[in-house]
Amino acid sequence: MKKIQMARLRTGAALSALALAGACLATPAFAQETPAAETAPETATAAAQQAAPQEGDQATENDVVVTGTIFRQADPHTALPVTVVTAENIERAGVTNVSDAIRAVSADGAGSIGNGFTSGFSAGGSAVSLRNLGVSSTLVLVDGLRSTNFPLSDDGHNSYVDLNSIPLVNVAQVQVLKDGASSLYGADAIGGVINIITRKEMTGIEGGFEGGATEKGDGQKYRAHLLVGFGDYEAQGFNFYIGGDYDYGGRISVAQRSFPFNTLDLRALGGVDNNRADDTLTSATTDAIVTRVTQTDLNNPLAGSVSNATTPAIFNSLTPLANCRFGTYSENTASRVGTACKHDLTTEYAQILPLQERYDGVARASFRLGDNVEGYVAGSYANNRVAIINAPRPIRQTQAFGGATTTSTTNPGIVLPVYICSAGVNCATAADRRLNPNNPYAAAYANDPAAGAARIYYAFGDVRSGSERTNEVYRLSGGLSGRFGDSWDWNVQAAYSRDDLRLTTYGYANLAGLVRAINTGSYNFVNPAANSEEVRKAVAPDITALSNSSEFTVDASVSRSLFTLPGGEVKLAVGGQYRKEKLTNNSTNPNLDVPGLTTAQAYGNRSVWAGFFEADVPVLDSLNFDLSGRYDHYSTGIGRFSPKVTAKFQPIEQLAIRGSYSKGFRAPTFAEADPRSSFSGFVGFTPNAAFQTAHAANASYSAPYSLGRGYVGNPDIQPETSRSLTLGAIFEPTPWLSFTADYFNVKKSNLIVTGPQTNDAVNAYYSVANQTFASADAASAAGCAKVAAVAPGYSCQVIDGADPFALNALPRLLVLNAPYVNTAYSLVSGLEFTADARVRFSDDFKWETRIDAQTTLKYDLHPRTGAVQHYAGTVGPEDLSSGGGTPRWRANWQNTFTAGPLELTATTYYVGKIKAVAADQSSSVNGDISCKAAIYKDATGGTDKFCYVNSFIYTDVNVTLRVNDQFSFFGIIGNITNSHAPVFPNIAYAGQVNTLTSWHSAGLVGRTFRAGANFSF
Repeated sequence: MKKIQMARLRTGAALSALALAGACLATPAFAQETPAAETAPETATAAAQQAAPQEGDQATENDVVVTGTIFRQADPHTALPVTVVTAENIERAGVTNVSDAIRAVSADGAGSIGNGFTSGFSAGGSAVSLRNLGVSSTLVLVDGLRSTNFPLSDDGHNSYVDLNSIPLVNVAQVQVLKDGASSLYGADAIGGVINIITRKEMTGIEGGFEGGATEKGDGQKYRAHLLVGFGDYEAQGFNFYIGGDYDYGGRISVAQRSFPFNTLDLRALGGVDNNRADDTLTSATTDAIVTRVTQTDLNNPLAGSVSNATTPAIFNSLTPLANCRFGTYSENTASRVGTACKHDLTTEYAQILPLQERYDGVARASFRLGDNVEGYVAGSYANNRVAIINAPRPIRQTQAFGGATTTSTTNPGIVLPVYICSAGVNCATAADRRLNPNNPYAAAYANDPAAGAARIYYAFGDVRSGSERTNEVYRLSGGLSGRFGDSWDWNVQAAYSRDDLRLTTYGYANLAGLVRAINTGSYNFVNPAANSEEVRKAVAPDITALSNSSEFTVDASVSRSLFTLPGGEVKLAVGGQYRKEKLTNNSTNPNLDVPGLTTAQAYGNRSVWAGFFEADVPVLDSLNFDLSGRYDHYSTGIGRFSPKVTAKFQPIEQLAIRGSYSKGFRAPTFAEADPRSSFSGFVGFTPNAAFQTAHAANASYSAPYSLGRGYVGNPDIQPETSRSLTLGAIFEPTPWLSFTADYFNVKKSNLIVTGPQTNDAVNAYYSVANQTFASADAASAAGCAKVAAVAPGYSCQVIDGADPFALNALPRLLVLNAPYVNTAYSLVSGLEFTADARVRFSDDFKWETRIDAQTTLKYDLHPRTGAVQHYAGTVGPEDLSSGGGTPRWRANWQNTFTAGPLELTATTYYVGKIKAVAADQSSSVNGDISCKAAIYKDATGGTDKFCYVNSFIYTDVNVTLRVNDQFSFFGIIGNITNSHAPVFPNIAYAGQVNTLTSWHSAGLVGRTFRAGANFSF
């Protein structure tokens, strides 16, 4: 025995030294395979207690319920790969919200939505994407029941539960099932299931508070939480608790960070200067510049001619050049002559993190109605406010999807007339007409007003620009469970949740208000600071849209033991579920009168009836099978059966082999299936070399820009289907040490895709850029004919006005129509690893370590036509969610050393190297993902320099001093080594300045400091 103890001590010391060295060097965060009762009895018991109301089978004291099965079991190492993040793990990592706790799990991959994403359709929301299969293929449960989706869809069509709307104060643990689970949970569980388990009971008072900021003094962070409960459940048969959280995260702007994360000008790195606001007179900035053109309709500021009045065009700054805050620049070419104020709008306005403020409240009553019946009622309210700042909106904006081409104001743009008047109509002949003080050509052309219009290039710097989203989520749930007869266990639960979203958008000019302000002269373009708030609101009023979603679920099951086999009792459970889902996502631009503002909208209402079963068959002590199946019927006509079989073979105590095979499905979202739903998505695009050559005289016209794709819900769209295979092993050589390794392979078929040939269509349009045409209209007609020939459903919707400096050249394609289709299939495979060790050196000194890692071996999209698109290890699919890409490796490692009252935790996060190429972008022709297809090119047109995004690793350290059982104090240093984010010029999402915020946000924020205290009575 003494030799064994010494061997264990030597092994533990070696492992401890390795872990400490790894933590100091900043190697992989927190998560663990379902904990063994021997190593964490308090955690295992808590799991059983928290999950008890959710399942009906009678249990022993040490049995636990693990997501993915109805039955309780004594062995927490199930046939399914389940990672458990406990409340203790979360506290040790210094995490203050559910989103960060869940997204730290290594299985979260491509399509994950982080809190740092401030652009896109659902900015401010947060979601997880298990096994890279997307947020709409990952099911989120609270205590085993569904919760309503965020009213806004990611990418305009992907539905998800906003993790920011889930209170943290009463979370006992988060179980992450990394396996297809449609056989028990129905649609949307293709990638896996997140089950957030709240505390069943609590007595006394628990709480805490903390505060801090980044090393640079911004990004202030505050949190306070309190939970109060009473009632001895075991002795009195009831317990009630109530509590809440408050969490505040301050704003961080790129101006407070260093190069290269504060500008689009990467010449210092050998890259390209994509900031056109300091060298090109046709760039819109907060200091207006104008050039003279003719105006065909003096009542319509959109009726300026495409061609300029002079050659070269003469530009004049409306801002006195002596007042330019950042200096001036000049152009003196055959095309343009003039001087204007310098700007870098990215430096001036872009954000790393928005302001985010959350508060919530929870309450729960648990009660026992008799020896065989117990129940609970729980409720919660969460309020999440996100305030986002954007760069000022240009006066010239692409018309909204569905709007008229004639109101697209990008080119020839908007002009200021010679005369203004109080009525704003027929000012050239009105009795109260006066020369326009905003038009420097007005006096010279008083007798010829049609020839004296001033085309304006301007961004509304005096108007607040951005959005504010207030998301309120109400949730009420309850259930009863018990036993009747000698062997029947039953369980009934219900939940109702509603999400009310108030979205207010700032800074967009209403077309009618803008036209009136221009024609009446009420808006001062020469000195915008002089404008009254009333005038600003008339031009760019705040735009508020109210949206909501709701989900009502009733779930019931019964189970019993049937007979006994050599391995134990055969159990059978059957159940049913009814769900009612509703969505009203109102457009912020319903009248299509705000150019540039999204028109995304989605509506739906459906009922779902389902029946399911599960059979647990322990054939031998060493061999167990589990069979389950579920049939779902949707009121929209969808019907699907989802079967699953799992097996676990344990030839010896220290080793178990496990596996599962299942089929599942993802029902179309309301955005995809309802014909009332539509959206247009805009992604950064760089025109080809021929186009740039044709527009060489106008760098702003050929620079990267936002190209839109428009889609309308297709009622004939069919569900996605899946086939999922998982094989793995559990190795537990000692009670204090365990390892798991699992291989997964998922095939998603009948994929719901937005325009699978969009890149072909875009490339087809620009393929005529090197041809000669009689006019821009003739050129765009030829390009649009090429688009229509690609496939049914593809067409041009909005074409830009002609380039004033290349009147016969191909104009830009602004919005492309593309269809929703079921097409092709994807294959995703990878390996998942966990390790969990708890070593007790003495009563006062112990070490705990947990590793969670995933490598993606394959993520391939097989389109119906064309080359296979390979995404693993690249920034593709860049059109998905935040364009974060698919890192091959994600890992986290948490090490905790406890010495008496002192506890030190180092939590390390790792993201592997990523190739800066995306097979779903037009830069990748025929699926090419070599460096020559890299999304960003250097100043010479080469790609090797920017072909890879380096790996990223950082460590958070938490030191806690437990004064006694009632009080503890802690200090947290985030990103202790101040690791910097790797560079990626993300031209598809320019709001993410030269980085991937999904994975590298901590490297932009930098080192942070927080301190606080917790108490418990």
